[in-house]
Amino acid sequence: MSDTTKSKNKGTDSGTGTPSAPGVNHLPKGLLRYRRCLIMLAHLGCFIAALGLAFLFAFNMQILRKWFIYQFPILLAFFIPVKLIVFGWFRQYSGWWRYVGLSDLLQIAKASLVSSILLMSIWYGYSFLGRYIVPESAISAIHSRMEQIEQQIAEAISDEQLLELRQELSNLKGLKDILEVSRMTEIIAEAEQHPINSEQRLELVQRHLELKETQRKIEGVIMLDLLTTIMLLAGLRMLVRLYHEEFFSETRGSARRFLIVGAGNAGEALLREMLRRKDVQYEVVGFIDDNPAKIGMSIHGIPVLGNVDQLPEICRKHNIDEIAIAIPSANRKQLRRVVQVCEGTKLRFSTVPSLTDIASGKLRVSQMRDVDINDLLGRDEVKLDLADIEKYLNGRTILVTGAGGSIGSEMCRQVCAFGPKALLLVEQAENPLFFIERELLRRFPDVRMHSLICNITDKQRVDQIFSFYRPEIVIHAAAHKHVPLMENNPGEAVKNNVLGTCTVANAADTYGASGVVMISTDKAVNPTSIMGATKRVAEMYIQDLNKTSKTRFVTVRFGNVLGSNGSVVPIFKQQIAAGGPVTVTHPEMRRYFMTIPEASQLVLQAAAMGEGGEIFVLDMGEPVKIVDLARELITLSGFRPGKDIEIAFSGLRPGEKLFEELSIEGEDMLQTRHPKIAVWKNIPKDRETLRKGIEALLSVAVTQDREKIIETIRFLVPEFICQ
Repeated sequence: MSDTTKSKNKGTDSGTGTPSAPGVNHLPKGLLRYRRCLIMLAHLGCFIAALGLAFLFAFNMQILRKWFIYQFPILLAFFIPVKLIVFGWFRQYSGWWRYVGLSDLLQIAKASLVSSILLMSIWYGYSFLGRYIVPESAISAIHSRMEQIEQQIAEAISDEQLLELRQELSNLKGLKDILEVSRMTEIIAEAEQHPINSEQRLELVQRHLELKETQRKIEGVIMLDLLTTIMLLAGLRMLVRLYHEEFFSETRGSARRFLIVGAGNAGEALLREMLRRKDVQYEVVGFIDDNPAKIGMSIHGIPVLGNVDQLPEICRKHNIDEIAIAIPSANRKQLRRVVQVCEGTKLRFSTVPSLTDIASGKLRVSQMRDVDINDLLGRDEVKLDLADIEKYLNGRTILVTGAGGSIGSEMCRQVCAFGPKALLLVEQAENPLFFIERELLRRFPDVRMHSLICNITDKQRVDQIFSFYRPEIVIHAAAHKHVPLMENNPGEAVKNNVLGTCTVANAADTYGASGVVMISTDKAVNPTSIMGATKRVAEMYIQDLNKTSKTRFVTVRFGNVLGSNGSVVPIFKQQIAAGGPVTVTHPEMRRYFMTIPEASQLVLQAAAMGEGGEIFVLDMGEPVKIVDLARELITLSGFRPGKDIEIAFSGLRPGEKLFEELSIEGEDMLQTRHPKIAVWKNIPKDRETLRKGIEALLSVAVTQDREKIIETIRFLVPEFICQ
């Protein structure tokens, strides 16, 4: 429907001729009389912004005095009248934006295209005929003033004066460029009158090239202005339509039927705030509470319908769409119980903020969020000795290998919080490095950092970095960690996990780093995979090197981390989004889980505690059955396990175990002063045997011969059980 059709009948719905419903116009009546003027002003603002954006895009998003002071206003003086007239001709100052459609956007594109064609014609006309418009005396005056400024710059006696003169010179340069574009023909003709190698000819040719570049830049600005004008005007109209549809639509959809778990203070506060706001998004049906005394009671007229075990029946009976768990102090077991009881129902789960956030005033009870798998698997907050960690990191140059990975990037975030002197981000993959660098620069602008592309197996490059930057603390997180992939690429596992670790450790020793912490894995305990076995060899080398080095070398072992690249949770989420099935290797497979921030914090705590040579083991809590994790993720996504989303068992993959062995209790464990960190007691190999074995392993790795690699690893790690 066109704008003209929509605006014919004042006081009627556009294009229908019927009286408008009450409340259709949401502008004050006084402003409606000046509606056309307001629309023209909105167009005027968009035209100015569009030209500004076009200049920014043409000059690589840099606001330069060269174009901002003179070129932008001069072009704007031509753009505004041309566009106002053309858009008026296309009847763009009438119509109801709340009904904007595809035909209106097409009209905007047409008007913008015609405007750009006219402006480009004016620009080309000026290039050929501008010498009749701009007098020579004006250009001569600018040239004289620029020479005068250059002389003053040479004689400037203060930085402030020098800056002012340079700014004025830059301004005049931009003005002179745009004025002299019309004289390019004369300049090149004058150049041809001088000898080929003469200084005068070279200067004139150089000036012609500069003006040609200015001409192309302005042409680019006009073309970019076409796109930015369409983008801004279309975006503005769509925002107006979105505003009306989202906030004033009479058919925004029916309210979701809502159940609150927890008839305590938080549940009452949540209901009270919903009733006060008359929130049309939710219709609160009732409460759920395990306290028998509360069942059958009412809070603000809303009944307590039953306990948690009765949830599925209550949800079916009352057609519940969403459950809010209003128990700020709820631990993961309580949250899991609610979710597990509701398995088989298509519900959305929300939870209120923590007691700490509510008490501090940081968040309100009504600021709910979706229950996440981290809530079900998460653990108690880690208590750290911050003073100890700060003493270890503050004011030092820290190097993190694998800085773009899940653990490495989180290590960088944690390190930055303790005020290092500098942070060196070492990573082989450029894209992850680019993104973590951008994030850190935004969040920690005061931390000096260097992003370094480096393959840790490249000794020359590693030594170059260590010799130039002299890192004091090294956090070695780089490794190949994907078990089945490393089974198929055993030589690469050896090169990256063993040779890479040896290269980094040797460089730290040679260039006098004070401490190195290597991040290892629970799969190094009685390994059944090549990946786990190579990490065990790396641990042994680190321990052995610590015996004779002034550098303190420590190792930290932990299990799976939630949400890391390639881990089970993101894979399950992708499979659920695709409609299933969710693939689990075995019904009895169990894994330890820890959040990435928790693991990173405990790594720093262990590193600060280490005296050198220890293999620290982090407390991973209780193992979780992977099939239960899959069911809970499906339920949290609003689907029914086995009905909406199937669970398929694919069988153990090469190198995988049913159970990981990682515990901080037992005869082979020594407790530390931190309750979640223990030290593994072991008897290290003698240096000669170890190093000969590593040399043999590295020499056979290049062959990618799986059998030979396994045989060589077994010499170093007798407990390695290859599947």
